[in-house]
Amino acid sequence: MSEVRLRPATVADQPLLERWDEDEDVTSSSGNDHLDTDGIYENGYWTHELAIQSDVYEYFIAEVREGDGWRPIGAIQIIDPHREPTHYWGEIEPNLRAIDIWLGEPGDRGKGYGDKAMTAAIERCFASPEVAAIIIDPLNSNTRACKFYQRVGFKPTHRQTFGDDDCLVHKITRAEWLARHQGE
Repeated sequence: MSEVRLRPATVADQPLLERWDEDEDVTSSSGNDHLDTDGIYENGYWTHELAIQSDVYEYFIAEVREGDGWRPIGAIQIIDPHREPTHYWGEIEPNLRAIDIWLGEPGDRGKGYGDKAMTAAIERCFASPEVAAIIIDPLNSNTRACKFYQRVGFKPTHRQTFGDDDCLVHKITRAEWLARHQGE
């Protein structure tokens, strides 16, 4: 199986992220938070998102090793839901992280890259000793994503509406993650 790594997203990644956002599978699983009236991402969305990165709001590019180099395959957002300025998650306890992940290239889906990228993101989150758990918010209708997160170890906790999006919130605690990966 191929090696997958995460690297910080930069402004140079903007055209790639914009192209990935045009993929029907990506847009159908993303909800309506940042879409314009035509159902596409608002103009300037990625310019804004990449510019506001901080210790509470980060984007990464997942890359797969090919020969002597690395090829981008997807993106991951990691936020501190308690501290992020939009309060997307509402009133929520501290010491959590929230992850969004998407593979941008259709040909890269179904090859195990998502598992490896998600594992790298989870390990990055739990590298901070204060992080007690990680939450995610797939659309309730996105059964494929829900099954993926559950296979990785997340457990559904409750349904929650974010804007117009009906989501099934999932969570994994540090203890649950460590129990799944002892002895590896």
